[in-house]
Amino acid sequence: MNQLHILGRRLWIFSVWSLVTFFIVNLLAMIATVITSSTATRWLRSWLPDAYTFKWYLSAWSEFQLDDVLVTTFQVVFAVVALSGLFGVPAAYAMARRDFPGKNIAMLLFLLPMLVPPVTFGIPLATVLYQTGLGGTMAGVILANLVPTVPFVILVMIPFIEQIDPKIESAARVFGASTFQLFWRILLPLLLPGMLAALLLVLVRTIAMFELTFLTSGPTSQTLVVALYYAVFAAGVRAVQSIDAMAVIYMAITVIWLIIALRFVNPAQIVTRAKQQPSAH
Repeated sequence: MNQLHILGRRLWIFSVWSLVTFFIVNLLAMIATVITSSTATRWLRSWLPDAYTFKWYLSAWSEFQLDDVLVTTFQVVFAVVALSGLFGVPAAYAMARRDFPGKNIAMLLFLLPMLVPPVTFGIPLATVLYQTGLGGTMAGVILANLVPTVPFVILVMIPFIEQIDPKIESAARVFGASTFQLFWRILLPLLLPGMLAALLLVLVRTIAMFELTFLTSGPTSQTLVVALYYAVFAAGVRAVQSIDAMAVIYMAITVIWLIIALRFVNPAQIVTRAKQQPSAH
């Protein structure tokens, strides 16, 4: 029985690692195919292209007006990041430090935009935005992206706040610190790693957010991921290499910001809630 148990365990481990390896190999193969196509002069019925060139990147830049698209993308992204921090951090502090009626319901409401597929609430949200005249505008895109990002900041920040002993804040109050001094000199330095982690992840999420941006954006408020979608499915003949070049640019921007984010993120602090400190009331 022990030998059968060990054999079954080994088969299970082998199966899991085989599936993981298969997934990684396929993912790398798809990425390599897109990158190769974006630099190929012609690639037909052969393992490798006939020659390589970077002209498709220049073609994509001018054909799809990527300079305007990138400016719009970063305007949306940085506005969402700033507003998510402005609203999310104080709300997280209130959720971590205060007990009030309906707190569990509020936490459930914060979880819903992260658990429910964006298109589920994106369609009625887009309808409301268009009825109020915000649909198709930069403001509408920013508001739509705030729906999942503010709860994300709240849920990420709560464990960071709970790690701060409330006695530190009480001691600062005893020594005459005002609310602004308490935040600026005590809380902000302690919360800065958590805020960087949350806001950098919000940045990456917003760059990659397709559904909400697609449903609420207009011709002048398209982010890079939406412009890429239109480039693929819009009417007309476009060079595949040019579209692949655009996809590589999008992938590179996302990966760069993800790498930067991971330098500031401690996954253990995000996945698991920190040990709660005793509350001071």
